[in-house]
Amino acid sequence: MDPADPPGTDPAERAPREDELSRRSNAPAVSPWLAVFVILLLGLLIYVGLALL
Repeated sequence: MDPADPPGTDPAERAPREDELSRRSNAPAVSPWLAVFVILLLGLLIYVGLALL
């Protein structure tokens, strides 16, 4: 893997991989495991809630 370009590098001299990375959002992606965990947690809460009724 090519090293990252130093700051202040002319855009024409940048590595193509750096241009691809700059197009990404700054927000982190939600992990699929986090989504699965939230769904399981909601299911557990519903199960407990219905058991208490």
